[in-house]
Amino acid sequence: MSQIIKERKLYDINAPNASTGIINGESSNVLNWDDVRFNWAYPMYKNMLANFWTPFEINMSNDRKQWPELTDAEQETFKKVIGLLAFLDSVQTDYSAKVSDYLTDSSLAALMQVLSFQEVVHNQSYSYVLSSLVDKQEQDQIFEYWKHDEVLLERNQFIAEGYERFVDEKTPQAFIESVVYDVVLEGLFFYAGFAFFYNLARNQKMVSTSTMINYINRDELIHVNLFAHIFKETINENPELNTDDNRQFVTDTFKKAVDLEVKWGEHIIGNKIDGINMNELEAYIKYTANKRCKLLGVEAPYPEITENPMKWIRAYKDVDEGKSDFFEQKSRQYTKVSDTNGFDEL
Repeated sequence: MSQIIKERKLYDINAPNASTGIINGESSNVLNWDDVRFNWAYPMYKNMLANFWTPFEINMSNDRKQWPELTDAEQETFKKVIGLLAFLDSVQTDYSAKVSDYLTDSSLAALMQVLSFQEVVHNQSYSYVLSSLVDKQEQDQIFEYWKHDEVLLERNQFIAEGYERFVDEKTPQAFIESVVYDVVLEGLFFYAGFAFFYNLARNQKMVSTSTMINYINRDELIHVNLFAHIFKETINENPELNTDDNRQFVTDTFKKAVDLEVKWGEHIIGNKIDGINMNELEAYIKYTANKRCKLLGVEAPYPEITENPMKWIRAYKDVDEGKSDFFEQKSRQYTKVSDTNGFDEL
């Protein structure tokens, strides 16, 4: 498809406030939340604001005391996961800002600005955690991991290449493909790392860090929901994109992403971390991929996996409304998490 997506105008006196399309539509670019095209946009905006948090709210003193008590394997995995998250959220901050310029709809552009800000907060949280646990020199080294760890570099390049294609081409096809990569990044590529932190927390280790990770997880779920809406609405508005090839692209991309996430899980967790079984983690990653594909309107690539195999990982039941019945308080202590007592299912 040779068509190019036009950049949103700063203002358009002849266009309506409610846009005529997500991409290549018309809009005055004046945001009136009572006159927007999509009825899900304003509730999502309110949820994003309601979830506002900063790392400074979380007291790291207990984690600082526990850090030397972690095993060498736990410390190594902790640092590698933080290094991964720092890269992904940095790239995500920039990608979401770039995408925003090409969204005709002013309400979606506004949501993207909030999303970008939240990614900045996430990145700040990684610095905040590390500054509480290690010296500046080691912190700097951890933020360099993504350049030198071959497994980490491979999975990061997978996402970056999808984003860069959109930046270079600016076509509707490259746009929706980049949205799929976004859902992979925010909806799958965090999850082996999240599982590691939640496993620490259920054993009363590094609870403050896990609290922060949980807030990040909550934000990312809303981000996934936003991009899934954008993907489906763009397909509906542009019938030429509603093809079997594009559905197959979603399936193929998630299968490749699952392979990379499993490889990463083996690299950082393997048989080194007590409480996480790699067979279960692999099934959990596939289970998560199924959920994301269904959200994008595509059949589950792993139909044999119908239940969460790691039932102790439960954080949010109702993503759309941003509710949590476990993490309502900014400050809390964990009790031992079991299948029936803990995180609502991700």
